[in-house]
Amino acid sequence: MKVAIIGGGAAGFFAAIAARHHHQHAQVTIFEKSKKFLSKVKVSGGGRCNVTNGCTSIKQLVTAYPRGGKVLKQAFQVFSTQDTMDWFESRGVALVTQEDNCVFPVSQSSQTIIDCFLQETRKLGIDILLQKAITRIEPIDEKLRLHFKKDDAPALDFDKVIVATGGSPKRTGLAWLEDLQHEIEDPVPSLFTFNMPEESIRSLMGIVIEKTLVSIQGTKLKADGPLLITHWGMSGPAILKLSAFGARLLSERGYEFKVQVNWVNVQNDQMVRESLEIIVGNHTNKILANFRPYGLRERLWLYLLEKCQLSPQKRWGELGKKGINKLINILTNDIYSVKGKTTFKEEFVTCGGISLKSIDTKTMQSKVCKNLYFAGELMDIDGITGGYNFQAAWTTAFIAGKLG
Repeated sequence: MKVAIIGGGAAGFFAAIAARHHHQHAQVTIFEKSKKFLSKVKVSGGGRCNVTNGCTSIKQLVTAYPRGGKVLKQAFQVFSTQDTMDWFESRGVALVTQEDNCVFPVSQSSQTIIDCFLQETRKLGIDILLQKAITRIEPIDEKLRLHFKKDDAPALDFDKVIVATGGSPKRTGLAWLEDLQHEIEDPVPSLFTFNMPEESIRSLMGIVIEKTLVSIQGTKLKADGPLLITHWGMSGPAILKLSAFGARLLSERGYEFKVQVNWVNVQNDQMVRESLEIIVGNHTNKILANFRPYGLRERLWLYLLEKCQLSPQKRWGELGKKGINKLINILTNDIYSVKGKTTFKEEFVTCGGISLKSIDTKTMQSKVCKNLYFAGELMDIDGITGGYNFQAAWTTAFIAGKLG
């Protein structure tokens, strides 16, 4: 049996290896259109490669996927996060799970993962061909004929084909699969940071606030977690989570909207009021600049005082009801204008792709083209940061590799 893997990224390599393990006599070939393979693996996690997430509860795990969670709930029963960790460790890759549940190689180098894949493909006799761009798939009887870009290679026939080309930033990049009658969900960016060109908070770049609650004004979108202030606006897990779950809506708004920041991650204003009144009672003569509520960073606290027009030299006992109200509002409902987005590092992730309606998600086989399978981000499946996107790639690739 001849098997073609289209795409030399994370899902492509894992699918190729899975196909050889499931079908020991299969001849497996990976076709990559560029000069490099596993390039996203190389840069992921700041060059450390966040291979998966340490969460082993499938119910909890699927909440990290704005799209595709229902499909993955079943798929993770076939190949889970624990299976991923066992897979790498059984091949000599020692892993470490951080406090935030992100799983990295102990070496803290993505090259360890790349070397593992290369060693495995060599051992299994999998061919890797670079600069082989496929422009068309043609069903011929029970086989699939791959047509290459002019001068790349003559057309080749295969018994099974797994497409793992990753997310496409534009719908036109999926036209060759749409031509086969697959439904396409328009691709839009996910996992991006917020640009705030008109907001002075950018002067606080580099500050991380560990516990925040952020939301998009006029929507039900909310996310919590650490927030990073950057020289262009805001980033960090809370913002990235918000961008992922709001990917399509924010695209429709042209990336112009208002974000509300709760700097203390306390949703009940009355609880915040009580905390501030305790400070007033116990530290009446202390000036605002010298006593920061909720352990806020000094630069942020002084910035917020200035924004709500309270003098840092004012004493807590002098605040009065009006001053307390100002502080409650700035701490729990601080509003910033967003105008544009920036890709999160090199980790471009898309919302959209091949519609799950066109895929038998138990096997990852196309419903409209026999013997054609899909794996990875090419499908309308994506997760937040934390190893979730790689896990979806490993799981779907493992299932596709069964060629069932």
